[in-house]
Amino acid sequence: MPDADRITRLLGAAGRGEPGAADEVLAAVYAELSGMAAARLAALPPGQTLQPTALVHEAYVRLLGGGELPWSDRRRFFAAAARAMRNHLVDEARRKGRVKRERGRERETLSRLDDDSAGGLVDLVALGEALDALEASDPIKAEIVHLRYFAGLTVDETAQAIGVAPSTVDLHWKYARATLQRALADD
Repeated sequence: MPDADRITRLLGAAGRGEPGAADEVLAAVYAELSGMAAARLAALPPGQTLQPTALVHEAYVRLLGGGELPWSDRRRFFAAAARAMRNHLVDEARRKGRVKRERGRERETLSRLDDDSAGGLVDLVALGEALDALEASDPIKAEIVHLRYFAGLTVDETAQAIGVAPSTVDLHWKYARATLQRALADD
């Protein structure tokens, strides 16, 4: 992972509008964002045409939005990057009509990051809607899902990113997965 202090300093400079700081942020985090994007895209069903580089750039454009980087630290930045990737993937799924459940096609599962359960089948659009509902009721658990599921971070990396113990992340992750699977089963 890139040096957290350096990223935090660059984010602060970009937030203050210092010339070139936003470009330096991208250069500093590009490899990690590419890894996040590659992990997320590798878990999608076959036939996906989006490349990691394109997902990183789309997410970064979404992050810049108004031209500012308002995140004060690395944790918030990567959580926002994971959310931007999720939003872009959901938008792409909607655009391509992947809402329909086709027989014989593999669908996204919530268990791809863990080998401890079978998990349920889900499409990205339904997952996005269920995650929005979880975020409204429990933002911390939703952030853990963004970091674990969409950013591809491990339990330990997620714990470090949000400043809690790995056991807390594991507990929240299991709860969030169960909540999302229940919501998706009702869908």
